[in-house]
Amino acid sequence: MFRLNSGRSAWLLSCVMLAASLHATAQKKKKKDKASTPTEVKADSTAGKKPEPSKLKKYSDVITKEMRTDKGFITVHSKGDDYYFEVPFAIMGKDILIVNRVAAASVDMRNGNWGLTGDQIGEAVYRFEKARNNNLYLRRLSFSEYSADSTTAMYTSVQKNNVQAIAAAFPIVAYNADSSAVVLNMTDFLNSDNDITYFSKSLFKDRAGMGAQQNDRSYVKYVHAYPTNVEVRAFKTYAAGKNPTSANYSVELNSSMVMLPERPARPRLQDKRVGYFSITHRDFDAHPQSVVNTSYAVRWRLEPKPEDVEKYKRGELVEPAKPIVFYIDPSTPKKWVPYLIQGVNDWQAAFEQAGFKNAIYAREAPSREEDSTWSLEDARHSAIIYRPSAIANAMGPNVNDPRTGEILESHIFWYHNVMSVLQKWYFIQCAAVDTGARKLVFDDNLMGDLIRFVSSHEVGHTLGLMHNFGSSSTVPVENLRNKAWVEKYGHTPSIMDYARFNYVAQPEDNIGRAGLYPRINDYDKWAIEWGYRWRPDVKNEWEEQKLLTAIVTDSLKNKRLWFGNEMEPLDPRSQNEDLGDDAMKAGTYGIMNLKRIIKNLGEWTNQPQKDYSDMRDMLSTLYNQYSTYVGHVVRNVGGEYHYEKITSQPGPTYVPVEYKRQKEAVAFLDKELFTTPEWLNEKSLMDKIPDRFGIDLIEMQRSVLNGIFNRVRMTSMLGAQFDSKTTNKVYTVEELMQDMDKVIFRELYEGKSVSFYRRNLQKVYINKLLDLVYPTDNMDQMISGITQMYTYYMTDLSNIMRATLTKELQLISKYQNHPGMDKETQRHLKDLAYKIKKIGERDLKY
Repeated sequence: MFRLNSGRSAWLLSCVMLAASLHATAQKKKKKDKASTPTEVKADSTAGKKPEPSKLKKYSDVITKEMRTDKGFITVHSKGDDYYFEVPFAIMGKDILIVNRVAAASVDMRNGNWGLTGDQIGEAVYRFEKARNNNLYLRRLSFSEYSADSTTAMYTSVQKNNVQAIAAAFPIVAYNADSSAVVLNMTDFLNSDNDITYFSKSLFKDRAGMGAQQNDRSYVKYVHAYPTNVEVRAFKTYAAGKNPTSANYSVELNSSMVMLPERPARPRLQDKRVGYFSITHRDFDAHPQSVVNTSYAVRWRLEPKPEDVEKYKRGELVEPAKPIVFYIDPSTPKKWVPYLIQGVNDWQAAFEQAGFKNAIYAREAPSREEDSTWSLEDARHSAIIYRPSAIANAMGPNVNDPRTGEILESHIFWYHNVMSVLQKWYFIQCAAVDTGARKLVFDDNLMGDLIRFVSSHEVGHTLGLMHNFGSSSTVPVENLRNKAWVEKYGHTPSIMDYARFNYVAQPEDNIGRAGLYPRINDYDKWAIEWGYRWRPDVKNEWEEQKLLTAIVTDSLKNKRLWFGNEMEPLDPRSQNEDLGDDAMKAGTYGIMNLKRIIKNLGEWTNQPQKDYSDMRDMLSTLYNQYSTYVGHVVRNVGGEYHYEKITSQPGPTYVPVEYKRQKEAVAFLDKELFTTPEWLNEKSLMDKIPDRFGIDLIEMQRSVLNGIFNRVRMTSMLGAQFDSKTTNKVYTVEELMQDMDKVIFRELYEGKSVSFYRRNLQKVYINKLLDLVYPTDNMDQMISGITQMYTYYMTDLSNIMRATLTKELQLISKYQNHPGMDKETQRHLKDLAYKIKKIGERDLKY
């Protein structure tokens, strides 16, 4: 049984406060319950069964017949603007999750991606408890630390050092007829600007530019009660605060008070080799001689119906007792609803691998005529929320039980303008091979398919799955051009990868959309099986971990199941937007397609009734795509493979990228970027729009040089070079500098003048080296988290860079007055020489 750190102290406090008025039998019960775990605490059924104090009102005087009554786990009574909560003693000491969201937003308060309908503005767990002087306390709980065994001294110590804060106190107005519940007047509380049911932190208000609540322009719209939740909807007006864009702001806020499961789900301990979001707390019992962080995978609770348990154990597919259901926001454009639904339903095949059929599905939200009680704000319902916004995005967060990681509900946010970015991605990546993509407005069936793919990806997040940026790296690049193979197996084993579309496929490959689109694939099904297969025969999460660890270790013999974390800083396999096992090959094919597209961009974006703004936007998208392909290659230089392993798995966990591959990466950058890519300067386009080729080119080159000469990357290269355990040939910083010197100053070695674009590149390169040797600040060191070893490495790096500058100064000085160079080149070289001497005059030899 999972035990919480905070519950016992809350229970004891409640018992002490009730002691003076409880019957003798209740005193015995108190002693018995003292050792109970917090999740096992039962409300004292005798609480309140005593003469009502004279100062309290009669129930019938407070709750009158003309009031509206909504019955739920807390019964809500209302009349006009007055609201009363009838809180039963049965829920005392039980955990209530309060989640607050923006229900209706103000356009003036938006800050970037934040400030839209559905955005979360607060979340915490609370418990009601009876207090002295006829008050009811609401205590805020923390789950960052716990000790499981309530019989140990450690448990007592943890409780003493984790007193849970009293967030609010409410005077009891009356007892109900049988004294099983108390009545609270919540009117003032719900109308106040409190941090329990509305903005929980000033940070959220600051982001929105909000100040203090304007009481005369704020009110509670309604409070609805349901069996396991209470929904509070308030209209709030706030004065302008920090960074205001308006004199004031009016919004609607929704607060969901959700009763957490009385029987917590069994948690599943995280395995970093499977990409699940997790929650973490400090565990005082997991290790006998230390404190460790225990992490639980975030996932829904799926269990068979009681009558189907034996069928499930026999391997038969059964329906879960409580399936995962997503409702489509009624405001969603009707033509996209079937595609959003299909994007959800596509996950059914993955859950079948975990033993459940019909485990997840979507349906349209019922109309008011069909069900007048149904509400999108009801916390029992998960939904795909349509957002009429210029933001080109979609996102799939979830709300989970902080005790166990059990997902309770989710709201996927679908921004209208995501279709714009989908159109641009598919156009730029696939128009060379798909004739249907050669226009600015796609047919509904094509756009619908793209919506379906994004829907599936976001649903994956709501199921607990993280991005798997490494998945596509397990596929050989040449397989992406094999029509039969790629249409059967897909271009990436995971839809949770950011491997948008198959940009490697060439026109002559004749690959259909089945080989261009992502799909729910091998890794996704395996990850769902890991997270959702029900295992009732293991006694606890620790025994289950032993079983699952062995299964994962064996399963990973299939490389298509590999998980690459998106937070990897140096592993070239774990990148977004990339494809295949070789970035140089994939980038070459991608650029071949871009060269085809740019030649036709004017025709494919032509709209006789409009100007050239759409063509300019699409050209910018093409430049960005080209920059993305180049960026994928950079990660190979100084890169380091990271293999997440447990101790029983053989082999190293960190391995430098192969010498040959790093050399190939530098050669690719020379050919495709540092040698001026004149094809990007398409004349048929540049005479119609402002010429930005030169500006965009130098910014791309600057970005790549910053990426190569990143101090963390250089440090990694030095570490590999001087690691005594390294047996394979490594690409050293000295050799990188030699190669870059030949690439950047090729013309000098050949005795030729330097062109305009190449002169700009050489300036950026020299400036970067000077900054490495003589940094103007240490900001990137601070960001990287500087260590003593890092400082030692930087000394060596500075020496290498200083030697390189000395060599290049000698080369530049030799040719700055060379008669074979044109005047522009001579002036350029003199400027470089002056800059190097000026900045490094104290220690450069020349």
